[in-house]
Amino acid sequence: MTQANAWLAHYPESIAKTVDLPNKTVSHILQETAEKYPTNNALSFYGKKIIYKELSSLVYSFTSALQQNQVQKGDRVAIMLPNCPQYVVSYYGALTAGAIVTQVNPMSVERELEYILKDSGAETIVVLDALYPRVKSVQARTNLKNIIVVSLQPAGQEFASDRSFESFLTEGNGNVIPIEFEPEHDVAVLQYTGGTTGRSKGAMLTHRNILANVIQCYEFFKHEFQVGKERCLTVIPLFHVFGMSSCMNLSIYTASESIMLPRFDLEEVLNTIKNEQPTTFPGVPTMYVAITNHPRAEEYGISSIRTCNSGSAPMPIELMREFEGKTSAKILEGYGLSEASPTTHCNPPFADRKPGSVGIGVPSTEYKIVDLATGTAEVSAGELGEVIIKGPQIMKGYWNMPEETANTLRDGWLYTGDIAKVDEDGYLYIIDRKKDMIIASGYNIYPRDIEEVLYEHPSVQEAVVIGVPDPYRGEDVKAVIVLKAGKRATNEEIIQYCKQNLAAYKVPRIVEFRDQLPKTGVGKILRRTLREEKVKK
Repeated sequence: MTQANAWLAHYPESIAKTVDLPNKTVSHILQETAEKYPTNNALSFYGKKIIYKELSSLVYSFTSALQQNQVQKGDRVAIMLPNCPQYVVSYYGALTAGAIVTQVNPMSVERELEYILKDSGAETIVVLDALYPRVKSVQARTNLKNIIVVSLQPAGQEFASDRSFESFLTEGNGNVIPIEFEPEHDVAVLQYTGGTTGRSKGAMLTHRNILANVIQCYEFFKHEFQVGKERCLTVIPLFHVFGMSSCMNLSIYTASESIMLPRFDLEEVLNTIKNEQPTTFPGVPTMYVAITNHPRAEEYGISSIRTCNSGSAPMPIELMREFEGKTSAKILEGYGLSEASPTTHCNPPFADRKPGSVGIGVPSTEYKIVDLATGTAEVSAGELGEVIIKGPQIMKGYWNMPEETANTLRDGWLYTGDIAKVDEDGYLYIIDRKKDMIIASGYNIYPRDIEEVLYEHPSVQEAVVIGVPDPYRGEDVKAVIVLKAGKRATNEEIIQYCKQNLAAYKVPRIVEFRDQLPKTGVGKILRRTLREEKVKK
């Protein structure tokens, strides 16, 4: 047994080291739960409850309407919504119709939205009414034919020739045309992630990938769950692969109630905890920081929370201890990535938790640390290298990007690009993050996206973007800029320019002007050198 496989010894007999995967689709999760637990609460949204029988009916109505509008198997259906019941209906309805869900961050600005719609070829989008003008502004340059508009407030506005979500549901004939699926090959979701070329890549997650990850996580945590009785606080975004899997799909698989909030607002979250008493709370460290630092957090009944899955950013050890002290919850820090549907590792509830590590592999997951030079030789425990992963949750490849796919998937292994080590017990430690990615408040931010915008500014000659430590957000975005000769610009001007061209979470909070940037002998900017310098604000 190699050091990377030493983790298998931690599994008790009651937890399977490998999982048997049924030949089913993601949409089968909802069908089966609705049959077994028809009157269980499925969704809770600002006090409105939807039981599983009702949710299943809404999904079939949406599926039928899609089919009546000529949506075929393999067509892409984009969803650009915050957390709300319509998200779940659209997601499962599209999958039942055989379509491919294209997840779109609601914070995307026009240029980002246009790229994803054009790259995916989506002809249908479900969008929040407040974002409708954004979609209309790019529609002519995309393949969009069907725009379905969701209003979370009563008496929504009119949308010209486009339809409201409610009216669209009535367009079905009540029947759903059965679709022949090959779960191992048929793509269910395009999950867009950043690329080294600056272009976002659509990770193709098959029905088998997504279903496998749900079953893997259930098996890993099954002694923490009471099927049919859990209440999951769903505030991490469903468009993010973490929210999609750990909140929406896992809740439906376990017949749990998903308590949905469209965004993280501290007072709203605390009041929701007080009123709904969730038992599980997947989140990111900034959420736990906010709750821990609230002076009266314990008055809101946060002790109802038993299990927290933390991901997307490192969990500070002191924060974990303080949060657990106030809630009696167990924080289990894990690791994953869009290309893995996403979960590959987590600190186990059934064995030692090691603060600072992201735990051990979930069932049916192989992993090892290979040398950085060749990517083929496995290194010894404690040595640094690249973590590579194999398992049924690993993506099919990148949408229309064969070269990127070949570079990332090699001989059945996913090359993560993350520098890591394993200890003698097989616990994984992530040392350096993937390709300079910045993680702020749980959002993955790719410097190239911001740098491309900065280079379009008429006064900017050179620009580099890095992440700098922030006690609340995890990291802040910092732009280091060299201006063109004779040109001038202020911090405020650069920030405002970015606000006009980037989603809010990508906008630099720190801007520094320099006469030159550190570079290698061949002219490559030394990003690491900038990161290691003392932060200048």
